[in-house]
Amino acid sequence: MSDRSECTTLTAAEASRRLARREFSARELTDAHLARIEEVEPAVHAYLHVMADVARTQADTADKRIAAGDTTPLTGIPIALKDILCTVDAPTTAASRILEGYRSPYDATVVRRLREQGAVFLGKTNTDEFAMGSSTENSAFGPTRNPWDTSRVPGGSSGGSAASVAAEEAMLALGSDTGGSIRQPAGFCGVVGMKPTYGRVSRYGLIAFASSLDQIGPFARSVEDAAILLGAIAGHDSFDSTSLTAAVPDYLAGFREDLRGVRVGVAREYIVEGMEPGVDGAVKGAISHLESLGAELVEISLPHTEYALATYYVTAPAEASANLARFDGVKYGLRLEEPTLLATYERTRGEGFGSEVKRRIMLGTYALSSGYYDAYYVKAQKVRTLIKKDFEEAFEKVHVIAAPTSPTVAFPLGARTDDPYQMYLADVFTIPANMAGIPGIAVPCGFSDGLPVSLQLLGKSLDESTILAVAHAYERATGWNRHRPTTVAGLNV
Repeated sequence: MSDRSECTTLTAAEASRRLARREFSARELTDAHLARIEEVEPAVHAYLHVMADVARTQADTADKRIAAGDTTPLTGIPIALKDILCTVDAPTTAASRILEGYRSPYDATVVRRLREQGAVFLGKTNTDEFAMGSSTENSAFGPTRNPWDTSRVPGGSSGGSAASVAAEEAMLALGSDTGGSIRQPAGFCGVVGMKPTYGRVSRYGLIAFASSLDQIGPFARSVEDAAILLGAIAGHDSFDSTSLTAAVPDYLAGFREDLRGVRVGVAREYIVEGMEPGVDGAVKGAISHLESLGAELVEISLPHTEYALATYYVTAPAEASANLARFDGVKYGLRLEEPTLLATYERTRGEGFGSEVKRRIMLGTYALSSGYYDAYYVKAQKVRTLIKKDFEEAFEKVHVIAAPTSPTVAFPLGARTDDPYQMYLADVFTIPANMAGIPGIAVPCGFSDGLPVSLQLLGKSLDESTILAVAHAYERATGWNRHRPTTVAGLNV
């Protein structure tokens, strides 16, 4: 077997090729990752539940498939799953006390598809409670720390998934993106993260936050890996009424060496007050690099972008208010018994939900209440339509839009927990794509003060192929994705 530390640094595509050549087994690859998890989890806390026994059993099965020549690109590849994806063989808690220890009777569709592909599940990763947050500090089971600097946040809400890939505790991971919860933590942790088009990936078995916004997507250490994982989970699902029937292309087939003929839109609205100079410089440098690869830069305008944040924080809490009504202590999860049903509801929900979840439930309930529904929720949907129209008009002129992923690098733990508005601003560049339902990818593009900076590429609906191709060309030309965090690597915590 190759050196254990080398096994955990490979990309999934590299590991798949080496598994096929029998340079190591899926069991050895899995054991290397489980050892890595044991080594660095005290510092990072990326996982809520490690599925060691399940992983080893799956790895042994994968080795039999490899020996029989019955493989896919994900056979034997160790993957982490955000703990809002239902799994039959591990708890699904959404990082909430109200679901502590809950076992789902079924798998999410994406989980089932990965099982069929022969993937190995390392465990369930930490998240902001019910995916509500931008820092993974809202987890009821403690925060995840950024592998680049363990005094800082990994981003959120999929911070555990992002950190697991960055810290070499998983080769790939799945997260969910409601307002940036894949792209923003990918940016903070220096990995690749992608939000597909709304409806491209089934949401069946995803514990819902905001049903018109949520989308499952991949984390990876390379664009190639992200494309492979997306291809495995995408496609129509009859269990999800919002699932699109569009055919899933071969995402790798569109990869190219240069960007000649590609028009890249640069929107003036993505230059905002409070953007850190180091982030601004790295992103501008990345956009210039796209031009050096042959792309044509086109100035565009997305005039309603400035309203996206406010629109989101009416829409998402309103949908959360409806979705989270099912957690009442009656059918499943936490139940704190009181003499009356109403008192049982109040105590169960009062002690089971954390403060951020309560805040959003109250905001959403208010926005949906009699006399305010038209003034808030309906008006937000009208503005959302305008945001979507802005993107549609822009994509008549350009193939992709380039922007920062976040206005800052990863901020210190605790720095924004008492200031919800500043916390929400961490997603100011990612939210518009969710409001419009379009795909977006975050790729590493440099560093500021020793912390990763990320470039975001947005594409038109169902055109993941183009943004993956542009991201891959940029990645190959720059190599930023090959940088690894040294803090956790040396256990300097």
